[in-house]
Amino acid sequence: MGAVSNRDALPPPHRYDAPHPRTPRPSPVFSKSILAFLAGVLFAIATPFAAAVSPDHHEFDASLYAPFQGERAGQREFRLHFSFIDATDPTTVAWRLEIRSADGATLLREWVGEERLYRAPIEIAVPWDGLAQTNKPLPPGFYQARLTATAGEPTFVRSLGSTLDKRVAEALQRDPQAIVQEWDIVVGTPPKVQMPAFTALAVGARSKSAPVIGGLPYTVYFGNLHTQSNDSDGGGNVATCSGSQGAQTGEFGPADGFTYARNHGLDFSMASEHNHYFDGSSNTNPLAVPAVAIARYQSGLAAASTSNSNFPNFLALYGMEWGVINNGGHMNILGSSELFAWELNGSGQLIGDVLTPKSDYPAIYATMLSKNLIGQFNHPSSSGQFLVNGTALGYDAAGDQVMVLAEIQNTSAFSNNTTETETGRSSYESAFKVMLERGYHVAPVTNQDNHCANWGASWTNRTGVLIPDNEALSTASFMNALRARRVFATSDKQSQLVFTANTHLMGERFENSGPLTLTANFANSAGRTITQAQIHEGVPGRNGTVTLLVSSATHTFTPSVGEHFYYARLTQDDGKLLWSAPIWVTQLDTTAPTVNGSVTGASGMITLNATALDNVGVASVAFAIDGIERGSDTTAPYAIPFDSTQLSNGPHTLVVSAIDAATNNAESLPVAFEIDNTPIPPIDDVFLNGFE
Repeated sequence: MGAVSNRDALPPPHRYDAPHPRTPRPSPVFSKSILAFLAGVLFAIATPFAAAVSPDHHEFDASLYAPFQGERAGQREFRLHFSFIDATDPTTVAWRLEIRSADGATLLREWVGEERLYRAPIEIAVPWDGLAQTNKPLPPGFYQARLTATAGEPTFVRSLGSTLDKRVAEALQRDPQAIVQEWDIVVGTPPKVQMPAFTALAVGARSKSAPVIGGLPYTVYFGNLHTQSNDSDGGGNVATCSGSQGAQTGEFGPADGFTYARNHGLDFSMASEHNHYFDGSSNTNPLAVPAVAIARYQSGLAAASTSNSNFPNFLALYGMEWGVINNGGHMNILGSSELFAWELNGSGQLIGDVLTPKSDYPAIYATMLSKNLIGQFNHPSSSGQFLVNGTALGYDAAGDQVMVLAEIQNTSAFSNNTTETETGRSSYESAFKVMLERGYHVAPVTNQDNHCANWGASWTNRTGVLIPDNEALSTASFMNALRARRVFATSDKQSQLVFTANTHLMGERFENSGPLTLTANFANSAGRTITQAQIHEGVPGRNGTVTLLVSSATHTFTPSVGEHFYYARLTQDDGKLLWSAPIWVTQLDTTAPTVNGSVTGASGMITLNATALDNVGVASVAFAIDGIERGSDTTAPYAIPFDSTQLSNGPHTLVVSAIDAATNNAESLPVAFEIDNTPIPPIDDVFLNGFE
């Protein structure tokens, strides 16, 4: 039984080492929150939390089930799920569970623990009495439950510190790729948020007879864009499924998955098969025959085509989940008629159609762009994955064009739940925010990554895709919608979120001048309400931090000049979440500078002066005398010297104009000045003239 510590630091620590119940999970419940271990002896020496040589799918998984509401006085039971796929040796999990303020800044309660993990996944129950470290009840409101976990070699972990607290703290501090899971929870009953009036969109081709009167001209389709069948490591019978299936050993194939999803009410489903499993092995099969692997991929494409011909109201999609966990990152590739591969058989033949070097993400992005394909980041980690020039989630211009989706939430990859009640879930919102700030134009999706034969049935989460009412559901209309990022992610299949900015729809990129009105439109067919509405903002390419713009469903303001993105995040009264695709806005500069002029001197060399201000910046200032430009300056203080002998004696007028980078310009009021260059007569002439 693993050790658990409840740390109450204020007042002075009260410690107890009573372990909480731990339940083996014969049918694992955990998610694809991924610790992407880097293979290699050097890394293993530097970081004892990784094996020296690991299979491509060697991964530690951790997820947190945090009930949104407590039974009474905030009391509830958290459940921690841990598993280690393909682990061949025992490992020790070091974990920390925290209750924090809603913004995550203030620690309010903490538990730490160690668990032995070997072969079978485990679940840890951590009861919470609703109290803070001060032993006082938390006041009503929103809070954050945060799990941080890592897995390491048992002997090394035990050597880290003399106490449980110290061992866990050091283990987590040493692992830069420790898994972090954050979920909103609430104490008390939060008030209902007033949402804008919204006419729900028609749902699905099977229920749509005509466009909704008074609504936006779109139909929303709900489905799942991440599943596996026996073409790779999925398709396991739910009665016996306990994890990833051996390569191509599952009981059910892609056609079965399409039928299952269609019969369970989904509008679309994608079989996303691991590209390097088509040789019949999770590693490289030296005996593989390329023609056999290619034929199997083509058979999957044919299964999708047959389903679409026979059932036009349901869209079957077939493609690849490209990449590996170790030193990589998984991504779905949609629309490819060819099998991408990096493996060679014993005869040096490529086991696929197109060579795509392993873990070379700039190269795969370029290949996808050349073939007009699109992709989805699967269960992305904020560290160690999708490396570009050594940077995790690094920006790539071709990648920005082809990668249109990113998973923001998933349910347990190996769940065998068929009643939509799965509690093992993972959030990737932190990675999603990083990608947006890097400059990627991605829309959020929530999928199930089904490996057991319960395609789309483990939970109520769905990806929502908007297709124009005048277009039928088809591969072409669906792919166009994804390219346009007309997408939202919802934990509740009965909910809709349509985010707009002025007259523009989520997913769009546009230029704006003047005020901007952002609106999060919500509908739920079962009467659910919203307890928290948020609009987040950031700057693409800034590599900074996404921030909360406003806690409201609507907001009218004038953005600062430049590039921005905004997305909506809603929390239902049952804790289920919705995220919209972002809207990308280029706020134009329409404000002209203010400028004033003056003249110093009246003869000889005079100075033409100006003061100019602009909301962004002044590009240049020009000086005109009597309507003729006499020179310009680009640096404050703005001034130029001028030889006044070029002017006649008497009155003149100066007008100064200023222009900014957006070509907004303004002129000063005319400034009158006098020039007097009359020669002063010599002294002798003055004397003589006086005595004539």
